[in-house]
Amino acid sequence: MTEMMLFDVLRQALLVAVRMSAPLLMVALVSGVVIGLFQALTSVQEMTLTFVPKIALMLVVFWVGMSFMTSALSDFYIGQIIPLIEAS
Repeated sequence: MTEMMLFDVLRQALLVAVRMSAPLLMVALVSGVVIGLFQALTSVQEMTLTFVPKIALMLVVFWVGMSFMTSALSDFYIGQIIPLIEAS
């Protein structure tokens, strides 16, 4: 394996990781902003109000997106990693 092949596989692995984590991070960001705005408007400063809904929404998105994440990871492994192992 050449250095360029290694960099290409690492670049593709990082792209897969970003695609897999983007939905979770977007839900965390949006829910954090909405809850923070709600707290600022109502002057309610409860710590569990920020933590519990954000974790619950992230778990729902993780559960719904599990098939996408699994297929993206297995496609990357089958399409990129296994051919490199077989070529060695």
